[in-house]
Amino acid sequence: MPEKDTYKTLSAPSSGEFKDRGSKFIATAHPVLTEEEAMEKVAESRKEHPKARHHCFAWRFGVDGQRFRANDDGEPSGTAGRPILVQIDSFELTNVVVIVVRYFGGTLLGTSGLIQAYRESTAEALRQATIEERILEAVYRIQFDYAHMSPVMNAVKKLGFSIVRQDYGEHPEMDIAIRLTEKEQGLRLLKAHIGELHLDEVTKDTTLEGVEISFLREG
Repeated sequence: MPEKDTYKTLSAPSSGEFKDRGSKFIATAHPVLTEEEAMEKVAESRKEHPKARHHCFAWRFGVDGQRFRANDDGEPSGTAGRPILVQIDSFELTNVVVIVVRYFGGTLLGTSGLIQAYRESTAEALRQATIEERILEAVYRIQFDYAHMSPVMNAVKKLGFSIVRQDYGEHPEMDIAIRLTEKEQGLRLLKAHIGELHLDEVTKDTTLEGVEISFLREG
C-alpha cells in the first residue's frame, strides 16, 4: 500500500450549539498539531466558560489516526467524549480537537440524551467548519556559502519546492518543503541540480562542497 501523505482537517476554528430540556451544549472545534496545543484549547475553554458544568473533549492526530483521546469530564462514562470522537471520525478529520461545554438546565437527560447532545453539538460545529485537505511534507534546511546561492535558488525554483524560511545573514540558509512521498527523489534531484550532476550519480549519501542539507521535521 502506498504511503499516505494527505489528510483532512479544519482551516479555522468553528462552533455549534445544541439545547435539550434547559441544558445548553456549546461545541468548539480547533485545528491543532500537538496534544499540548489541544490541552491549551481545553484550558482556554475553561476560562471562557467558568460556570459550565462540564468541559468534555476529544481529539485525533496523525495521518494514520492512531493518536486519540476522549474525555467525559464527569459525565457518565462513554456519553460525551466518545460521541465527540465519533463525529470527528465521521467527518474523516485529524489534527483536530473538539470541546463541548455543558450548562446544566436542571433536568437529567439520561444516557441516550447525553450521547445525542454531545453528538449533535459536535456535528453542528463541524458542519459550520471549513474543511481542507493538506499535504504532509518533509522540511529540510539548506545551509550554503554565498558562492552557491545562485545554484541553490535556481534548483529550488526549478523543482518547485516551497520555501518555508530564508535567512541571508552571515551564514545563509533556507528551509524548504518537499511532499512526503516524494522526499527521497526530491532530495536526489535537488543535489543533482545544485551540483550539476547526472541524477544517476546521486544517492542519499551524496554530499556537496559548500552546501549542507539536513532534515528538520515532517508536517
